[in-house]
Amino acid sequence: MTFDIDMIKKVYERYPERIAAARQIVGKPLTLSEKILYTHLWEGNATQAHERGNSYVDFAPDRVAMQDATAQMALLQFMQAGKAKVAVPSTAHADHLIQARIGAESDLQEGINKNSEVFNFLSSVCDKYGIGFWKPGAGIIHQVVLENYAFPGGMMIGTDSHTVNAGGLGMVAIGVGGADAVDVMAGMAWELKMPKLIGVKLTGRMNGWTSAKDVILKVAGILTVKGGTGCIVEYFGEGAESLSATGKGTICNMGAEIGATTSTFGYDDSMRRYLAATGRQDVVDAADKIAEHLTGDAEVYANPEQYFDQLIEINLSELTPHLNGPFTPDLATPVAEFKAKAEANGWPLEVEWALIGSCTNSSYEDLSRAASIVEDAVAKGVKPKAILGINPGSEQVKFTAERDGFLNSFRKFENARIFTNACGPCIGQWDREGAEKGEKNSIIHSFNRNFAKRADGNPNTHAFVASPEMVAAVAISGRLDFNPITDTLTAENGDQVKLDEPKGFELPAKGFAVDDNGYQAPSEDGSSVVVNVSPTSDRLQLLEEFPAWDGKNIVGAKVLIKAFGKCTTDHISMAGPWLKYRGHLDNISNNMLIGAVNAYNMETNKVKNELTGEYGEVPAVQRAYKAAGVPTIVVGDQNYGEGSSREHAAMEPRHLGVKAVLVKSFARIHETNLKKQGMLGLTFANEADYDKIQEDDTVNFLDLDQFAPGKQLTLEFVHADGTKDIIMANHTYNDQQIEWFKAGSALNLIKQQEN
Repeated sequence: MTFDIDMIKKVYERYPERIAAARQIVGKPLTLSEKILYTHLWEGNATQAHERGNSYVDFAPDRVAMQDATAQMALLQFMQAGKAKVAVPSTAHADHLIQARIGAESDLQEGINKNSEVFNFLSSVCDKYGIGFWKPGAGIIHQVVLENYAFPGGMMIGTDSHTVNAGGLGMVAIGVGGADAVDVMAGMAWELKMPKLIGVKLTGRMNGWTSAKDVILKVAGILTVKGGTGCIVEYFGEGAESLSATGKGTICNMGAEIGATTSTFGYDDSMRRYLAATGRQDVVDAADKIAEHLTGDAEVYANPEQYFDQLIEINLSELTPHLNGPFTPDLATPVAEFKAKAEANGWPLEVEWALIGSCTNSSYEDLSRAASIVEDAVAKGVKPKAILGINPGSEQVKFTAERDGFLNSFRKFENARIFTNACGPCIGQWDREGAEKGEKNSIIHSFNRNFAKRADGNPNTHAFVASPEMVAAVAISGRLDFNPITDTLTAENGDQVKLDEPKGFELPAKGFAVDDNGYQAPSEDGSSVVVNVSPTSDRLQLLEEFPAWDGKNIVGAKVLIKAFGKCTTDHISMAGPWLKYRGHLDNISNNMLIGAVNAYNMETNKVKNELTGEYGEVPAVQRAYKAAGVPTIVVGDQNYGEGSSREHAAMEPRHLGVKAVLVKSFARIHETNLKKQGMLGLTFANEADYDKIQEDDTVNFLDLDQFAPGKQLTLEFVHADGTKDIIMANHTYNDQQIEWFKAGSALNLIKQQEN
C-alpha cells in the first residue's frame, strides 16, 4: 500500500509552477537539491534567491519520522505545544531499545518486557495525536521509511541523523533534533541555513567485490567527518544511474558521517523498480508526470563545476573495496593496502565478531550478496573463524529473505546469529560477552559509525566499517587483512580456495512478502486517548519549561570541562545502556559529557570542582554548581557534536545549568539543538584562544546584553593569578534564534505565541 498518496500528489502538482518561479528568480539551471528546496519554501513560490551557506530559509517539509529513543523527548515536547493533532504525516519507530544478545525471538521479547512502559507511552501518544507507530520488531526506521514513505522530490525531517537515508529515493531528508520536529508537527515553518552544494559525479560501473558502500567510504576519506558540514551532496552521472535504490540509500545514509546536511540522487529507473516492488506503482505514475523536475537540469550535469560549490569525480570501474577505521568513519583504506597500514599502526588483525545490518546495509540486496559469500564458503568446505551477526532491516526484508533462503544460508555457519529487525549493536545495544574486560580487539561491521565504545562499550574495540560482502569475507577468514580479491583460504580438506565474487539480487524475483509488518495506525479522533506518565517513573518524565534569560550578562561562570579532541554526541550523551533513560531528562543527564576527554588531565569523567578543589564526575560536579547557583560553560574542539541528532546532548547541559558551549567549530545538528534549547552555542573568533583557557578560570560575558545577529560576543577569562584574557566569540544566531534564547527555548516561544 502507499501511505499518504494524496499528499504526494499535491506536492507533485505544485512542482511545475514552483520550479518555474525558482528558475526565474535564480536565473540559471537548477540542481536537484535546489529544485526540492525551492519547491518546499514556506512562503510558496520563490520571491528571492537564497544565498548558499548564508541565508536562513523557512521550509515546509512533507513529513516527519522519529525513532523510539529520540521520539520520547520529541513527543514530550510536542505534548507541551497544545496541539490536538500533528499537522503533517508523522511516524514513530520502535527500533533502538532492543538489545542484541542471543537471537531475534528471545531478544525481541526481552526488549518488549524491559521497555513496555516506553513502548506503551509511544503507542498511546501516537494514537492520540495522529502519528503512525511501527511496533518493536517492525524494523529499523530508515529501512521502513525507504520501503513505505520516501518519495522522489519530497522533503522530510527526522529525529535521527541517518534520516538522510531516504535520499536513496531522491528526497531531501534531513536529520534534526526533537524541537525541530515539534515545529513541523505543530504546523510551523522549519528553518535551515541554505546549504552549499557538493556534486559527486559517478562514472563507470561497479564490478566484482566493490559495492555501493565503497562509494561513501571513499567519499568519507576525501571529505573527512566535517567536510560536508552545511552542504547537500548530490550524486549524478552514469555511475549513479547504475546503482540500485537501496545502494543509493546506503551512500546517502553514511553522508551523516561527513557532516552533510543530506545527500540525494535524481529520479531514475532504479527508483521506479524499487517503488513498484514495494507496492507503490501509484507513486511511480505520479512521479513520471513530472520526471524532468525530479532530477537536476541537463545543463547542470553537463557542466557541474559551474553549479556546485565543490565537485568530486569517482570512477566506479576503478573503485575497490575499502575498510574505514578504527575510531572514526573517515579513515579510509583500500583493502589491498590494509595489511601494511594495520601492521604499521598496531591494529589487532584477528576478528572475533563480524556484523551485518544497521540502517546503512540491511536491505534485501545486502543480505543476498552477503549470503552468496557464505554459500560459496560452505560449498568449498571453508568454516568461518569469526561469529557472524545479522540484523535484517525490516520485518518485510526478514520475511522475504527467510522465504528465499538467505537466512538459512547464514545459519549454515554454526555460530551465526540472526538478531531482531532493529538497530542493535550499531547503536550500542549489544550485550557482547567479555566486553567488560576491556581487552584490545578488532571487529568489522557494515554499520556507519565506529567511535570508541559505540558498539560494545569497550574503549579498546577497534571497529572497522565495510560492505556486507567484505564483512562476510572477513568473518570467514577471521582476519582483517584478508583480501578476497587476491587471497586464498584453507578448506577442511587442506585445499587452498578462493571465494567467488558476490552475487545478489537488487529485488526479490517473487516480490516482497510479509505477514505482519508491525504498523499501528492512529485513531481518527484521538481526543479521548489518555497518555499516562507516572510521576515516580525512572524512564519517563514530563518536561518543565527552561527558565528565560534575565537579560543580563553572565558573570562569575566556571569552566566545567575543556574537551580535548573528538567530542561527538556519543561522548556528550552516550547511547548503549543509557538509551533506557531517553524519556527522563534528569536521569539521562547523569551521562552528560562522561565520555569527553578533559584537556587538563586527559581523563574522562574527571573534572575539577572549583567550589571544593576536588575532582569528581562531570554530571556530579555540574549538579554542585547548579545547586550553588554558579553558571558554567563547556569548551570544545573541532566539529563538536559530530554524529547523532540526539538533542539530549543539548538538553542535558541545559537542564543541569550550563549556560554556553564555546568551541572551535560545531557539527550542524548539534549547533541547532543548542539554539533550540535556549543555549549559547559560540565559536572562537581565533581558534588559538582555546589554548588560553585554564582549568580554574572565571568567565564573564561583557556584552551579552547587546546580543544581536552578526555581532561578536566578548568574553573575559580571569585566571587564578589575576591576569585576564579577552576572547572574541562568533555566533550564527539570527533574530528569530535570539528570541529562542531570550524566551528560554524555542518551545517556550511557541507556547508564548499560542497564548
